[in-house]
Formats: sequence, C-alpha cells, structure tokens
Amino acid sequence: MAHDERRLEVLRAIVQDYVSTNDPVGSKALAERHDLGVSPATIRNDMAVLEEQGYITQPHTSAGRVPTDKGYRLFVDRLSAVKPLSMAERRAIERFLDGAVDLHDVLSRTVRLLAQLTRQVAVVQYPTLSRSAVRHLEVVQLAAARLMLVLITDTGRVEQRIVDTPVDIDADAVAELRTLLNAAFVGVKLTDAGDKVPDLLETAPPHLRGLIATVSSTLLETLVEPSEDRLVIGGTANLARGGALDFPGTVRPLLEALEEQVVVLRLMGQVDASTVLVRIGEENAHEALTGASFVSVGYGSPDRALGGLGVVGPTRMDYPGNMAAVRAVARYVGHLLAES
Repeated sequence: MAHDERRLEVLRAIVQDYVSTNDPVGSKALAERHDLGVSPATIRNDMAVLEEQGYITQPHTSAGRVPTDKGYRLFVDRLSAVKPLSMAERRAIERFLDGAVDLHDVLSRTVRLLAQLTRQVAVVQYPTLSRSAVRHLEVVQLAAARLMLVLITDTGRVEQRIVDTPVDIDADAVAELRTLLNAAFVGVKLTDAGDKVPDLLETAPPHLRGLIATVSSTLLETLVEPSEDRLVIGGTANLARGGALDFPGTVRPLLEALEEQVVVLRLMGQVDASTVLVRIGEENAHEALTGASFVSVGYGSPDRALGGLGVVGPTRMDYPGNMAAVRAVARYVGHLLAES
C-alpha cells in the first residue's frame, strides 16, 4: 500500500510540474522540486512502474515523462479536495456578474469570466427549455390583423413569434386572449404545455374560438419546439497558448467541434448541479475532443440543473483549479437566475 501511495505522490508531482512548466518531467527535477522523501533512484523506479502501468509516457523527443489520459484520470479521481477559490476570486465573480441586465448578458459575462479565470475555452449552455416552465405569455398587437406572441420562461428565456390573423382584431379580444393564455399556461412546464392547447380550444368562449384556432399552431410551435438549445463560447484564443504537445498537429478539429455545438451540447446533456464532471482525452466520445479535456457542471438549483457550463482545453490543464472555478461560477449563476 505504501508503494502505491508513494507512486500516486510521484504521479501527482509529475502532473503538477508538467501542467505548470509545459516540459516533460525527469526524475532528477522531481527529486529537486518536490519533497518526496525518497532518493532519485527510487523515483526513477516508481516512474518506470507508472510507465509500465500506462499512467505516464515518454514523448519521443525528450528524456522526461508526461501523464497519459489514464494518468490524468487517476490524478483527478484521487484529488482529496478541490481547492476553493480565494476570497478575491469569489469577489471578482460577484462583481463581474452582478452588473448583468438579462439572461443573455449573464451568460456572455459568464463565458468571459470563466475563460479569464481558467485560461481555457469556456462554454455555457442556455437554460434548456425542456427544463423550463412558462412565467408569462404576452400578446402584443402590431397591426389590426397581426399579433406577436412572446413566451417568457422561468429561466429567463424569451421566445417571440408573429401571428397573422384572417380578420382584424380589436383591443378587447387581445386583452381577453392574453388573460386566457396566462390562466392556462403560467407555471406549466414546457414539456407539458403542448397537451394543453387542444383543451384551450374546447373551453374558450365562442367569440374567441376563431382567434384561438389561428393562434394555436403558433402557440404549439413556441411551446413545443422553441429555438434549439444554444451555447455561448468564449476564449477560443486560449487554445493557441499551449505547447506543441498539447494538440499535436492542429487544433482545427477541436475548434470545428466547438463551432458545431452539437458535440458539446451532447456532453452537456449529462450534467447535474451537484457534481463537477471531468472527461479526459479518449473518454470524450467525439474524435475531435480526444486530445482535450472537458470540465463541466450544471447550474441552477440543487434539485434542478437549468443548463451546463464548463471549460474545454488540452489534457494538460490545472484540473483542481479549473474544477473549482467551474463550480464557483456555476453556483453564482444559479443564485443570480433564481433571484431574477
């Protein structure tokens, strides 16, 4: 057991040094930089075992060793605690996010902030509509025979649709329609809202039925197929900051995967608000991400993640620091949206 613990210490030291210096790590440097309490010969021996077990490897151009995906995985799994952010960092998060005026502003600030804190690419998902409920439905008359339907969700998302009506509508009918729609839908989860549209037609007062029939298809479209989940991405320039070993060849496939969004949204689909997920290298099913690590968590209330946020970068990243930043920012975004 003592051997295993000591090897884990050696692995930890290799990860820390490689992440901070970007140079493959040799046993001599480890012995000098870390108080491992054993001779360089023992460290060399431990490194040989770690290499045999697949936790570290030798890049062909160097005498030193670098962690493999498997090595990073063990390092992350055995982190005793994620260091909390400093008071100054926490205050910076508050200051930076408190000025936000609406959901869109909150999320674009979040991305800038995460990219600055971690020096990685930051991604934030808009609150997924399947997890949202209706806060308000507004009906605005734009012209005698043209209305705008505005859906506002409890997560701050706003969807707008235009409806052209076959006949002119008076202001009283618009007000009645507004009251009727809000009575039927406020507080209803979007996933259940579609089923209520047919009932609305049946129970509507006769003089409004024609109008509701006209509005209902647009209403269904707004409630059932709102514009797809989106990502806000920031800090892509950070990908170019690392060393040649970070993304051998090119970062293009990774950038393209980020731009396509689908890949990242799929990964985000598995987040919850209580655990920080770390996917390393080959654990990311999509080939463009096999050279990268993805640290993500859900934001929202403890019992309901509204969406996910995280950072993407080379497998050579400061895992404890990035995990702490992602968690702290998510927590704060969750508080902000709960208050709004």
